[in-house]
Amino acid sequence: MAAPSSRLIFGLLPWYGVLIVVGISLAVLLASREANRLHLPEDTVIDLALRVLPLGILGARLYYVAFSWPVFRTHPLSVLYIWEGGLAVYGGIIAGLLTAFVFCRRRHIRFDMMLDILAPGVALAQSIGRWGNYFNQEAYGIPVSIPAFRFFPLAVLISENGVSVWHAAAFFYESVLDFGIFCFLLWGRRYFFRCPGDVFGSYAMLYAAGRLLIENLRTDSLYLSGRIRVSQLLSLMICFAFFLMLAFRHQASGTGFQLRLFSVLPFLPGIPVLFFCLGWCPPLLASVKSQLLLLGAFSLLNTLSAIVLYQQDQTSEVIYANHEMEK
Repeated sequence: MAAPSSRLIFGLLPWYGVLIVVGISLAVLLASREANRLHLPEDTVIDLALRVLPLGILGARLYYVAFSWPVFRTHPLSVLYIWEGGLAVYGGIIAGLLTAFVFCRRRHIRFDMMLDILAPGVALAQSIGRWGNYFNQEAYGIPVSIPAFRFFPLAVLISENGVSVWHAAAFFYESVLDFGIFCFLLWGRRYFFRCPGDVFGSYAMLYAAGRLLIENLRTDSLYLSGRIRVSQLLSLMICFAFFLMLAFRHQASGTGFQLRLFSVLPFLPGIPVLFFCLGWCPPLLASVKSQLLLLGAFSLLNTLSAIVLYQQDQTSEVIYANHEMEK
């Protein structure tokens, strides 16, 4: 199990494609049930999925190719070989968001509510799809030098020059992260979130905070200018954007003391984290361990601060509670 026996289930059918299809199917099923519960027009999610899926896959591939062009330059046709891997999650999400925005405008549906409907299923699909990286032998992390940690699924065996080497199973860490987000969103949608857009916003912040940390372990990151990890920079921007959204909301609601107290916390480690994402590392924090500690501190403080701010919201209604939707 530490290394897949084959990329294919049987014949020419790749595990990567099958897992993506399974994840997408479950995401559409979950979103359709929620849309029906919220009394949206029938087949709204199906209609949206028929537009988002092809454009989302296209966006995921273009994002990956754009930041990996030297790999495809000598063989441009390989851009079409998506069954071999090479779909960037952030590219798919960006393309999907743009498609969903246009769709909602034309159907006169609240965009933030639609995003809330889709978010849990997206997290689940990501959790399942990440296992495609296992079968494709990609999205793995740094070599594991401690023998006690050389076991699956904490680590995986990767062939390097004919020799199997243990590497951190970064795909597995992200799969666990995504599944945890999925469970939290399902629970929070019924008992915690109070404003349209909170479900998707929380998904974006939690995923970005976790990806910021996990990306530092990967050895196949996409880079900007050869130094900046694109996913880390984008994750940092998403974390700050969602946190500032909460901060401004609570400033408007009159919770000034809590805002002043907690808004500074994620910014304390945020400055050196920004330097990391821009490709500059202070000499005292050059080791992987120091970077992980700093990235982890930022992720944790950003998440906790957002939760504290959210709990101070004076609005008490949970908009997606069961008893509200079943009336």
